[in-house]
Amino acid sequence: MLWQALRRFGHKLVRRRVLEPGVAETRLARCLSTLDLVALGVGSTLGAGVYVLAGEVAKDKAGPSIVICFLVAALSSVLAGLCYAEFGARVPRSGSAYLYSYVTVGELWAFTTGWNLILSYVIGTASVARAWSSAFDNLIGNHISHTLKGTVSLHVPHVLAEYPDFFAMGLVLLLTGLLALGASESALVTKVFTVVNLLVLGFVIISGFIKGDLHNWMLTEGDYNLAVAGLNDTNSLGLVGSGGFVPFGIEGILRGAATCFYAFVGFDCIATTGEEAQNPQRSIPMGIMISLFVCFLAYFGVSSALTLMMPYYQLQPESPLPEAFLHIGWAPARYLVAVGSLCALSTSLLGSMFPMPRVIYAMAEDGLLFRVLARVHTGTHTPIMATVVSGIIAAFMAFLFELTDLVDLMSIGTLLAHSLVSICVLILRYQPDQEMKTGEEEVELQEEQIPEAEKLTLQALFCPLSSIPTPLSGQVVYVCSSLLALLLTVLCLVLAQWQIPLLSGDPVWVAVVVLLLLLITGTTGVIWKQPQNSTPLHFKVPAVPLLPIVSIFVNVYLMMQMTAGTWARFGVWMLIGFAIYFSYGIQHSLEEFKSDRPLSKSRTKTVHLDLSRSVDLDLSSPCKEDAAIRPTIFRVALMQWFWTTELFVADFQGEGRRVKAVFFHKVGGYERWSAAESERT
Repeated sequence: MLWQALRRFGHKLVRRRVLEPGVAETRLARCLSTLDLVALGVGSTLGAGVYVLAGEVAKDKAGPSIVICFLVAALSSVLAGLCYAEFGARVPRSGSAYLYSYVTVGELWAFTTGWNLILSYVIGTASVARAWSSAFDNLIGNHISHTLKGTVSLHVPHVLAEYPDFFAMGLVLLLTGLLALGASESALVTKVFTVVNLLVLGFVIISGFIKGDLHNWMLTEGDYNLAVAGLNDTNSLGLVGSGGFVPFGIEGILRGAATCFYAFVGFDCIATTGEEAQNPQRSIPMGIMISLFVCFLAYFGVSSALTLMMPYYQLQPESPLPEAFLHIGWAPARYLVAVGSLCALSTSLLGSMFPMPRVIYAMAEDGLLFRVLARVHTGTHTPIMATVVSGIIAAFMAFLFELTDLVDLMSIGTLLAHSLVSICVLILRYQPDQEMKTGEEEVELQEEQIPEAEKLTLQALFCPLSSIPTPLSGQVVYVCSSLLALLLTVLCLVLAQWQIPLLSGDPVWVAVVVLLLLLITGTTGVIWKQPQNSTPLHFKVPAVPLLPIVSIFVNVYLMMQMTAGTWARFGVWMLIGFAIYFSYGIQHSLEEFKSDRPLSKSRTKTVHLDLSRSVDLDLSSPCKEDAAIRPTIFRVALMQWFWTTELFVADFQGEGRRVKAVFFHKVGGYERWSAAESERT
């Protein structure tokens, strides 16, 4: 009995969501074009970091070779972008990495992904709002901060901010109202700010190439000594390294690339628009790829212009572009840079706030979060409750909290999502077609086509006979992908935490790494030999399984760079999430209700009902062409949209057949039920 209970519990944790193929009906408005998605992706990714990050990395880590850093970082980000693009074409729904995980690796991993995405978006929104407030305050002479510090100063280091930021809170609430108006209105504002930002960056790039000097890419120690002699404050100078284009060597390029990688985080917000894009299977892949390419050109151009305009060791990390324009004698240009920076912060803020309610809405509609959060406004067709609740929480955090210690949590959530999407692409590419069919279709397929039981042999592992995926080959890939994820995690942990013994040639650690590499290679070989699904999609990741595996390695390795304190805070957040999931989500999951439906070979009939009052149901219409079903008694007091969904079962008698009607799903103000014919009585 205990074993059966544990088995049922374990099955609930790994149950997967089954989706109908193609573009499903949605309660949200399909109003976003490909251009809207590109603007959203560019705006979210190309934030204010482009005005600051290039100076920080060039001065102390890479010098002029920062252009190579951005190239390496862009290639690493493209790996994750390709995986998101394929899933956008395969599963055009709201929810991004949360839904992709739910479809592929099960409910518990899906909840973990969605819960961390919510944290990432909330912290991202609050921190960008504070940055916007600070940038605006600097433009007007820091009057806001000085006034608030003198009147309502807070004194809790590392927890509360120095002063409550009313401006940041008001900004978040204002944009929350904008998002509640509709997706098209938000997209229009995003496009305007993104265009202004790109025009300013275009001016910076052109100015750099006009006024720049190629000698700044070939500096020597003599140039550095001349700079030291000509300056009174030598503390403002950075290190010269070995000079030239790569002053800090290959190690500097790799360290710089790791930092620059986070400059490309944000494109995944496009994947949350699956139910609002006009043609999601085409627009989402195109939007992701185009936005990443535009962002790479902008980062590459700005870093090139910056290092051409002035020597890398004279850059000021806090404000590199204004200092660079001052260096070439174009001081008034700093005001244009300030405008571009505020526009970039605005689009970045909208980019953080736009996907947040979509993920919450998707989780609430699936029953993993409170169903009240799945309410959609009938006029604007936006997830109104999720938008308002998430906006209020983000505004509160921006108002009171010190966020610098929490920013790394954003990175963990994003990198975890990227890793899971890569794993999901790897698994789904090798699954048979019925993986995406509805439950009834799958049952019929199993009843109509019962093949001979396949057996797992060495030949099935390395030389499968079938040229198309089978249930056995799909299961082999599922197990191998899970093992591969574990091996890559251990390898990244060893490389990150025991780097010094490895570099010194310690035989024990070298043997451990070699063994891990051999196991990873063997597991990859098994996956590679399995037949792939040839179902045509608008976009597919090339070079599977290699590219998803490299993407997983890059993301997990960057996660292993996080501090112990960051992982401890991550653990606390996950404990809160698991408390919600195991007390509410696991019982109210839509898949829980679906699993209780009587599966039958017959077709089911679905009716939508208004839940605002009690109703009598007339089932006089046939469930099948040759059989009419009439109820003897059926009257149920139905529930309002904000009450907990329950499972109702009623029996009907009609013409020698017994029919069971099951209420199993509630969406907004509607409850869906099915009348399914069972055996003759």
